[in-house]
Order: sequence, then structure tokens, then C-alpha cells
Amino acid sequence: MSLDTAIFAGGCFWCMVQPFDTYPGIEKVESGYTGGHVPNPTYEQVCSGTTGHTEAVKITFDPAKVSYKDLVELYWHQTDPTDASGQFQDRGDNYRPVIFVKNEEQRKIAEASKQALQESGQFGNDKIVTTIEDARPFYPAEEYHQNFYKKDPQRFAMEEAGGRQQFIDKHWK
Repeated sequence: MSLDTAIFAGGCFWCMVQPFDTYPGIEKVESGYTGGHVPNPTYEQVCSGTTGHTEAVKITFDPAKVSYKDLVELYWHQTDPTDASGQFQDRGDNYRPVIFVKNEEQRKIAEASKQALQESGQFGNDKIVTTIEDARPFYPAEEYHQNFYKKDPQRFAMEEAGGRQQFIDKHWK
């Protein structure tokens, strides 16, 4: 079995794990930080907004069971692709929406998907502002952040109440 990886940023990484973790063909979903200039940042450093990093998830998947294209589609359905300043209640660059691509194939798929979403009219005249950037080193978050939705379901539910689920229900159902 040959596994592949995908990295997506869509606001709080706690809220980005569950949709991928429960999807067939996905072997592992890891919360972490990427896109910045500080090696091995801590959660506190990333939250300070001085590292250039964004909270992200690294997905290890079996391409024989799920395609990268399918993962990009799933990603869109977890985010507000018209909000470049963060996602839902999470504001700032460390919560900006980004598809981090590791090669030209992933870039072509992500760009085509973004263009199709823009042309679909799904968001009216609003521009799809999610960026597509080259993958940078990915630093796993502290252990207490991993699979947070399983470890602290009540706190996770509070985060989800920040508008993400309502947005998904309105725009993606």
C-alpha cells in the first residue's frame, strides 16, 4: 500500500480533524503548524501571530481508496472559502484558509477545483480567496491537540458552535 499526504488549513485545526478522520481511505489526520518561518513552533507562538504559521491538518491517505481531488472537495465543504481573514470565530493569519500543495499534480487539481467553485456561483459574486501555496515543513502540534474532538467533546462542541456548522448547513448541504 502506497500512501500519500495532503495539507489543508481551514481555521481551528480542532474543527478540521473530524471530517477527514471519519472519511474512508484516510489513514491518519494530524494537527499541526505550517507555512511560517519559525522551526518547531509551540501553540502559544503560533497564536501570537508572529511565526507566519497557520493551524493545519496533515492527512495521510490511501490514493487507491480516496483521491486527492475528493479530499479537496471535502476540504471546501469544511470552510468559508470567501474569508481570507480567518475562519468563523477564529480570526487572524494563523487561521487563514490555505491548500498547501506538495507537487504540480496537487496544484493542478487544487487550482481546477478552486476555479470550478468560483464559476459555480455557489457564493454569488463573492471571490474564492482560499490560497493555494507550496507545502512547507509541517510541525505536529502538541499531543493534547491531536484528535481533540475525541478527547474533549464538550469543548469541541463549543468551538463548532462558533458558526462553522451553521455555515456548512447553509452553503454545503
